[in-house]
Amino acid sequence: MSSQKVAEKPKSKNLIAGATGDWEVIIGMEVHAQVASKSKLFSGASTGFGAEPNSHVSLVDAAMPGMLPVINRECVAQAIRTGLGLKAQVNLKSVFDRKNYFYPDLPQGYQISQYKQPIVGEGEVEIDVDGETLKVGIERLHLEQDAGKSLHDQHPDYSYVDLNRSGVALMEIVSKPDLRSSKQAQAYVTKLRTILRYLGTSDGDMEKGNLRADVNVSVRKPGAKLGTRCEIKNVNSIRFIGQAIEYEARRQIDIIEDGGTIDQETRLFDSAKGETRSMRSKEEAHDYRYFPDPDLLPLEYTQSYVDELKAVLPELPDEKRARFMKSFRLSGYDADVLVAERSSADYFETVAKGRDGKLAANWVINELFGRLNKEGKAIEESPVSAAQLGGIVDLIGSNAISGKIAKDLFEIVWTEGGDPADIVEKRGMKQVTDTGAIEKAVDAIITANPEKVEQAKAKPSMLGWFVGQVMKSTGGKANPAAVNEILKAKLGL
Repeated sequence: MSSQKVAEKPKSKNLIAGATGDWEVIIGMEVHAQVASKSKLFSGASTGFGAEPNSHVSLVDAAMPGMLPVINRECVAQAIRTGLGLKAQVNLKSVFDRKNYFYPDLPQGYQISQYKQPIVGEGEVEIDVDGETLKVGIERLHLEQDAGKSLHDQHPDYSYVDLNRSGVALMEIVSKPDLRSSKQAQAYVTKLRTILRYLGTSDGDMEKGNLRADVNVSVRKPGAKLGTRCEIKNVNSIRFIGQAIEYEARRQIDIIEDGGTIDQETRLFDSAKGETRSMRSKEEAHDYRYFPDPDLLPLEYTQSYVDELKAVLPELPDEKRARFMKSFRLSGYDADVLVAERSSADYFETVAKGRDGKLAANWVINELFGRLNKEGKAIEESPVSAAQLGGIVDLIGSNAISGKIAKDLFEIVWTEGGDPADIVEKRGMKQVTDTGAIEKAVDAIITANPEKVEQAKAKPSMLGWFVGQVMKSTGGKANPAAVNEILKAKLGL
């Protein structure tokens, strides 16, 4: 690759600068999400994570002769719920196919998947990136069984196979090639994961491999025909998705600008080196010799069954975001932060109910989330319950305590627990609102600092110094607004 060419700044933030001009990256995603189900797609074996190798394997999963698959009804329902959550067409009839290929951790020699007749058709996901809203088309969602896992680091001379994942139900969600940047791709997978978690159809745990993405990347000159794509397999973190796309797009641009051509292939992302590397030539559908699985009848159900599932869907992130902005008068940013996880949204709504929504959001986002992040805790592990934080917000709203006292109170509740109102009462933390007492403190500070008084009269910004001194002398209990008003009057400002 040439190192002599100098690229100019691209004309659009979604274009990549090359030596011969701007390039557009085209991205399509195939996200594999493990279905939230206690048993596998075609057997009753457990889907529990972390078990001893080959301890969650039925005769069906191990492809013993004569063993027939039986569809898991709950996995079907979860796929339909997901389709509804993606505003997609739910097909009342779908067909399971055999996808034929050989690999040591695929005991049957084929994967039961869906090809021409998937359970869910076209839908869309809406994302917000850099203040712009983009609708990403969903091509399809189909059900398929996972393969096992090959273990290569247990012995220097052998590889082992663990079939615990063999037969686990996956939803493969295929997007249209609507994404144009690594940031958009990251936002899309993040939003998709949020939707799945709201629906309860997948836990989206990328560390356990329960959600992973195959990323298809190609580049072209703006307006030109689509380029040759490469597929980056099994990327298992949002951060790595961004890094893989950035590297792959630049790799393809450099090859083309140096006079080469892109080979259609499957690649892996090396997170340690931050680069993609060739894995194998890219297979086409005909390479897998798809045909309907003769052991499984077509999957059929009624529209009334779909309607029953739709009627009990939870409120989804986009709807919740809109409601939070309207009902609690929140900014789009605050609403986005709060609805990112269903548990966070539920926590906030408990705190905000019947209270000042903006004040509640400020305390949940800045104080609670900040402390949780600092200590590496999930919101479910918060030492401060929603009811307790709501109590602190009540005390602020009624002017019983100041913002500074509230932070001290939050610390006490975090470390010791207890009812905020009782703590304030027993520890004498109530805010001083008696203007007479505040005026006495102000007079004392003015009398002790005549030179500062003259400075303040010449430079009104000095008022802050006086406010700080009064707050200090009252142990932070004086009402800041009252302090400001009295000081202005006394200093003639």
